[in-house]
Amino acid sequence: MPRLANLYFKTAICFLIIGIAMGLLMSISQDHAPTGAHAHTNLLGWVTMAIFGGYYALNPAKAETRLAVLQYWVYTGGVTVMVPSLYLLLTGNPGMEPLVAISSIITFIGVLLFAGVIFSRSKAATQPNALPSA
Repeated sequence: MPRLANLYFKTAICFLIIGIAMGLLMSISQDHAPTGAHAHTNLLGWVTMAIFGGYYALNPAKAETRLAVLQYWVYTGGVTVMVPSLYLLLTGNPGMEPLVAISSIITFIGVLLFAGVIFSRSKAATQPNALPSA
């Protein structure tokens, strides 16, 4: 498995642990104000990162590109800042709104970079007969 795919899976499981801990905290405290942060942690952290990891595992040539590595750091950095700042915003700290906005934009840039990875040509795709004939 490519190093980047493995890194995405490791990062994803960390976000799953954080997301479950958030859910437990909300349940125990009966304070469901940070539900949005809990959802973002699980969907952007756990699910999306696991999907990215799966894509890179299936496309090892693309996982070795500089664009793919840049995409990992941009996306992960955005989500890593977004989750706690959104949690603080939703639990009553309105001063976090600019940080949530900036980290959301960074996360979106990470998604756009992933689109660039998907639509870029891989080494295997440029070889003749790389696609099975119908």
